[in-house]
Amino acid sequence: MSNTLLIVDDSESIRELISTNLTDAGYTVIKAVNGQDGLDKLTPEVKLIVTDLNMPIMDGITMVKNIRNNVNFKHLPIVMLTTESQMEKKNAAREAGATAWMVKPFDEDKLIGVIKKFVR
Repeated sequence: MSNTLLIVDDSESIRELISTNLTDAGYTVIKAVNGQDGLDKLTPEVKLIVTDLNMPIMDGITMVKNIRNNVNFKHLPIVMLTTESQMEKKNAAREAGATAWMVKPFDEDKLIGVIKKFVR
């Protein structure tokens, strides 16, 4: 059975790009359009989350905080994939519990490499 990943991004084109690349790499992908949708779609089968930072309804940092407050997902790897590169945002994400940070535009092979570090 392939590993299941949750992709959370308000941009349909980014969700589809990430989804296609990860599906081609052998992962099963669940897609969500914002942090609240991501929380609603999070299941024990999810092995890693790739999320944007800036989204309507619930942003990535708020979603990460909510996930970290759930004992079942306390150690779930979460990769922030965002256009933001400011150190304050990175620190806020790290403090919330994000595992890794990547800046868009991103290299698909690097993203897959980061995911492979956490999901085996």
